[in-house]
Amino acid sequence: MNIKKAEKISKALADPNRLQILKEIRKKEECLYCSDLQDMIDLAQPSISHHLKQLTDIELVVAEKEGRNVKYSLNNKVLDDYIGFLESLKKA
Repeated sequence: MNIKKAEKISKALADPNRLQILKEIRKKEECLYCSDLQDMIDLAQPSISHHLKQLTDIELVVAEKEGRNVKYSLNNKVLDDYIGFLESLKKA
């Protein structure tokens, strides 16, 4: 992972609402819809959609259109790459 991508992910994860969204998606282990998240997180639907857009833009979350709805799931590959990048910063 390059530094620019790691920077974008770090900035996105600086928001506690985005961290909470990732946590809820992880708990579900499959996928969640925006309406599911609205029941779990005390935010209005437009705010949740905004945060989900930020997370999909940095590819931490994958959005899949399903009819009129969009389901969201965690992109484990990008998350693992990011964690690997952070671990590479530690002294050996």
